[in-house]
Amino acid sequence: MPLSLLTFPLTESFLVVADIVIRLEEERPQPWEAMPDIGLYMDQIISYMPRQLIHYGVSEALTSAMVNNYIKDGMLPRAEGKRYSRTHLAYLTAICALKQVLSVRDASLLIQAGTEGKDAQTVYAHFCQALDTALTEAAGQLDLEVGAAQLPQLALALALRSYADRLACERILDIMAAHLPQEPRAERSGRRSKKEAVKAEDKGDGARG
Repeated sequence: MPLSLLTFPLTESFLVVADIVIRLEEERPQPWEAMPDIGLYMDQIISYMPRQLIHYGVSEALTSAMVNNYIKDGMLPRAEGKRYSRTHLAYLTAICALKQVLSVRDASLLIQAGTEGKDAQTVYAHFCQALDTALTEAAGQLDLEVGAAQLPQLALALALRSYADRLACERILDIMAAHLPQEPRAERSGRRSKKEAVKAEDKGDGARG
């Protein structure tokens, strides 16, 4: 524990908040250069990923089925001969973080927009920098002197801030989606494209005949 934290009384609420602050300030994904530069198999990818993000208690673990679905959805490049590279680790780190607050479709839209025309290393560096800023700001918003009776208010404030941030983010994503070709926009909104609707009508007419 940093010496600066030892000036506060070691109450239970202090220890709870201090643990959060320390983890938010210190735990970060591995930089590009520190990630394995050899191809990893699926089971190695699955076992590697938990160290990339902060986890509390039991959280949804990455599975091979999820990885395969991300590839099918175009969020993740295909494996190279059943082996996964730094690029895959970088994308999976971003996906696993974003899916905590966004739908898979919105996360996919954001990732695709952010990676267009850029190499994976540059995109990952930008992601890590943005994540570092967000985690540091979150840590700075926590009051180490909060008492146990104030923890509900603190949790509520954090929840409402997250709600407000998500509202703004989703609105920006809607604006971004409005500039995409028609079919991707229809897919994101859950509506069928015109071509799909025509096919469905033709199929229905054939069934009625």
